[in-house]
Amino acid sequence: MSIERLDKFLSSQTSISRNEIKTSIYKNQVTINGEIIKDTSRKVNPETDIIMLNGQQILYKKNLYIMLNKPKNTVSATKDNKDKTVIDIIPKNLYRKNLFPVGRLDKDTEGLLIITDDGEFSHRITSPKKEIYKVYEATINRKLTNSDIENFSNGIIFLDGTKCLPAKLEIISDYKALVTICEGKFHQVKKMFSVINAQVCELKRIKIGNLSLDENLQVGQSRELTPQEIKSIFD
Repeated sequence: MSIERLDKFLSSQTSISRNEIKTSIYKNQVTINGEIIKDTSRKVNPETDIIMLNGQQILYKKNLYIMLNKPKNTVSATKDNKDKTVIDIIPKNLYRKNLFPVGRLDKDTEGLLIITDDGEFSHRITSPKKEIYKVYEATINRKLTNSDIENFSNGIIFLDGTKCLPAKLEIISDYKALVTICEGKFHQVKKMFSVINAQVCELKRIKIGNLSLDENLQVGQSRELTPQEIKSIFD
């Protein structure tokens, strides 16, 4: 990373506004290599300088990758005038500017959602051409059969003529199954079941590529992904 202004760096790496950063500097709450800083335009090298804000070291991260166990009644968007978004529930210690959800989960769907500020990374996951498979756990309102498995593997065709790529349906019990797809059409899983006269009662995404939802992450909680977990998505 190149040398840049202190206030710009702190703003890019935290949830704090430029004005709030100026206030912190005026209150002697910012240090560089142990030196109290008074100048908001002070130049820093985030890769070599030790930058402290309110006693906490601010480490440079080019991009941020967060695993969220998405709850129901939140929308996969950065802003919404009506509903709470997945960005709204990211804790302050993880939040920074320009975060967005990778793909989307329906408002009433729970489970694994990645939040990032890396557009190229997001494209690699969401593009069907990249064949990054997503696994959903679905609870259905009727008994599932082997013919349902065959219909999914042949590629479900929606009423408007849209054909889905072949998908894997793995029956867990009479009313529960795992669905594996590499697309992200609007309401896709629900529509696929609707075509075979089944209604989805509960839907939860549990896997993206080889990244599984952390079982210790409660609904609504989030944490930063490790480098190994990020790599596992594409392995």
